Amino acid sequence: MATKSVVSEAHDIQLAIDLVNLGARLQLLESETSLSRERLLKIYKELKGVSPPKGMLPFSTDWFVTWQPNIHSSLFMNIHKYLQEHAGIVGIEAVVKAYRLYLEQFPVAAGDEPILSMTRAWTLVRFFDGKMLSFVKCSKCGGQFVAHSMDLHDHYACGLCNVPSRAGKTKKLRDVEPLLDMVA
Repeated sequence: MATKSVVSEAHDIQLAIDLVNLGARLQLLESETSLSRERLLKIYKELKGVSPPKGMLPFSTDWFVTWQPNIHSSLFMNIHKYLQEHAGIVGIEAVVKAYRLYLEQFPVAAGDEPILSMTRAWTLVRFFDGKMLSFVKCSKCGGQFVAHSMDLHDHYACGLCNVPSRAGKTKKLRDVEPLLDMVA
């Protein structure tokens, strides 16, 4: 019996390490492991060198259906769905593996943050499990995209087929554009 608890604790420690390295918030660690808050704080501080950020987790489904986050969320959820259906991976392991595959598709430059954080990816899966979000098929490209479950989806066009006029006009890009004009 003691061996089983040691194996379980070792699994939880490794899971906590993996989650912290992927950028997970403390609340996610508390939810997915049986380790004490103090132990998780110690692991977090040891790996990151700082205390974990404070504050609430994302709780609105709206972020996932806006243009750029929707593309990233949809890719992540399609990877997650594939792993569950074809590789038999479930639970937090499916979230971790899907998130790693997502990061391979959207590598992040040093010092930058991914569009879809690990905590948001985990929250997204929970929103799908709670039937608050679901997939909807794009009528133009046929891809599966994240959408509110209760919305009407007749003739849905995804953000890739129907790019908003202000898409990509981020503050960062606006700051760089004058410099690009000077070089040209």
